[in-house]
Amino acid sequence: MIETFELTKTFKAEDIETIALRNVSLKVEKGDFLAIMGPSGCGKTTLLNILGMIDNITSGSYSFFGQDVSRMSEKQKTELRKRNIGFVFQNFNLIEELTVYENIELPLQYLGVKRKERKKRVEDIISRMKISHRKNLFPVQLSGGQQQRVAVARAVISNPSLLLADEPTGNLDSMHGEEVMTMLNELNKSGTTIIMVTHSRRDASYSRRIVHLFDGQIINENLNKMV
Repeated sequence: MIETFELTKTFKAEDIETIALRNVSLKVEKGDFLAIMGPSGCGKTTLLNILGMIDNITSGSYSFFGQDVSRMSEKQKTELRKRNIGFVFQNFNLIEELTVYENIELPLQYLGVKRKERKKRVEDIISRMKISHRKNLFPVQLSGGQQQRVAVARAVISNPSLLLADEPTGNLDSMHGEEVMTMLNELNKSGTTIIMVTHSRRDASYSRRIVHLFDGQIINENLNKMV
């Protein structure tokens, strides 16, 4: 599904060049659940942004379902991302002026899904996420755990092949964090490929594989024996 080869990313500011990622080679199969761990500043989020086609590589290669992403135009990448990738962020990134229902429905509107089908899919996902009774509320009226449930629902409403999660429990207490991780685990078991950046060993324990980054390089990779 995903393959990077000697992927490198550098950032330049005036005369200073910073290497965020260095020669990262990684394979992710369909149905995998990969956790990316490492200290702050090691390149975890940069790698996630590149895999999500939000950022570009400096050198090396990145293929998604056999397509060379580095050779695509921004328009092509946007279309590929829109139809295949969902994002879950630490800060939820919900639109405060929209209700729970409207936040979740938004990606389907961007995809041009008809109203009747949108209604069916939104009602189904809010039922699965156990937030039906909150659908007419606004984000400010929800707890952190409930907001993250909405964010996950919005991320998977379009049935993406890949879900990218950046510290999905970082702003939650342990109880709500465990609820979100259980939900991600269930999504993975139903076929969604997940790549998650995390500092939490507890969250990483839900994954199938763990990759450790340090100074922009993969220093080790291991199967999660707890799964």
